Amino acid sequence: MKHVYMFDVDGTLTPSRQKMNELFSKWFEHFATHNAVYLVTGSDRDKTIEQVGRHIYNLALRVYNCSGNHVFEQDREVYRTDWKLPDKAVQYLLSKLDDSRFYRKTGLHIEERPGMVNFSICGRNADLETRAMYKQWDEHKQERFEIATEFNSKFPDIEALVAGETGLDIFPRGLNKKQVMVDFAGIHVHFFGDKMDEGGNDYPLAEVNWNGTNYHVTDWQHTWKLLKELK
Repeated sequence: MKHVYMFDVDGTLTPSRQKMNELFSKWFEHFATHNAVYLVTGSDRDKTIEQVGRHIYNLALRVYNCSGNHVFEQDREVYRTDWKLPDKAVQYLLSKLDDSRFYRKTGLHIEERPGMVNFSICGRNADLETRAMYKQWDEHKQERFEIATEFNSKFPDIEALVAGETGLDIFPRGLNKKQVMVDFAGIHVHFFGDKMDEGGNDYPLAEVNWNGTNYHVTDWQHTWKLLKELK
């Protein structure tokens, strides 16, 4: 059975919303040159290239951006969906933003991406300090999980999953990361992700990766350690 390696990006190959570590990047370039590597991330193409670099992006045999709703092979667009979040769902998210007691709200709280949106209480404009503050807040309050749970109850045709350190990824129900597995029938997928707990955006893919192996990592250093042990 053929083996391939699939990676989430934020929290798995890079610090969340940051660039790949330079030493790990050089090591991973060699790894991706000699192995079948795929990326699957909630981020869009431009942000992914900013984080991992264009060379690693293009070394991947395929990149599933926006949780598989915008797919590329190097510079060639393979697939795109232009689903939009309904107005009622937008208004619900804005009400949760108003209700939140987290006081640093920086703007760009609902970011549209091909086939999905990302919702963030602290906002996509937040600096690293604000993001760290929200991460600590959310670990204590479980705010994102509670919003996602209520959202999924109110909007049964849409789903929200905890993503990264500060956001929720939202898309049509079923069009999460698990959709990429249709391309890997009969293939052993080694999948690395940091949000594999139920409610996390890596969970649906890990759940259907029956023929493969899932690696629930804590950060990019953990990913690197496991890859060295594998090879």
